[in-house]
Amino acid sequence: MKNKKDIAPIIDWFQKNMPNPESELHYKDTFSLLVAVVLSAQCTDKRVNMVTPALMERFPTAAAMAEATAEEIFPYIQSVTYPNNKSKHLVGMAKMVQEMYSGNVPTTAEELQKLPGVGRKTAHVIASVAFDAPLIAVDTHVFRISRRLGLSDGTTPLAVEKDLNDHFPPELRAKAHHWLILHGRYVCTARKPKCDTCGLAPYCDTYNKENKL
Repeated sequence: MKNKKDIAPIIDWFQKNMPNPESELHYKDTFSLLVAVVLSAQCTDKRVNMVTPALMERFPTAAAMAEATAEEIFPYIQSVTYPNNKSKHLVGMAKMVQEMYSGNVPTTAEELQKLPGVGRKTAHVIASVAFDAPLIAVDTHVFRISRRLGLSDGTTPLAVEKDLNDHFPPELRAKAHHWLILHGRYVCTARKPKCDTCGLAPYCDTYNKENKL
């Protein structure tokens, strides 16, 4: 695993080539972001963006969604992964937000994780995107890229998260989450990484090992 000195060129590359990374999920407010992130679990952002407009038009607030049933939610999200479970999670989440937080999405990762359908990764995404919390969410892209680049040798998402927190200062952690996701989504893909055109290849442990550089 790289040390902080070895990480510096990677951070510099991202800052120069991806200065303002953002989530590709479409949302209008914090509640619609919460809904979108819950739906995005093991599902593509593209698919989630296809279903959320109609869903949020029908249930635009926690109060409105809290009055719904899972059966009413299901037709709007049936094309995403695990729609049955997610329908139940959305209703339960909305009820808790309405009853415990007066309709306002809680601002800390700890509170967010109390909501149905919200695990550590989801909570970190919402807290960092909506509330600028210095948190890194480790999804499959972040996990893969971190290990390939040599940012972490952790074998669990939590271990990778801890390594990334050591490497990235608090003010860069929200950006780092998006840097790694977008790099994994479009360049360092799971099956066919585009190493020949990747600007990070010179600093990548996997590329250098495979090419004996």
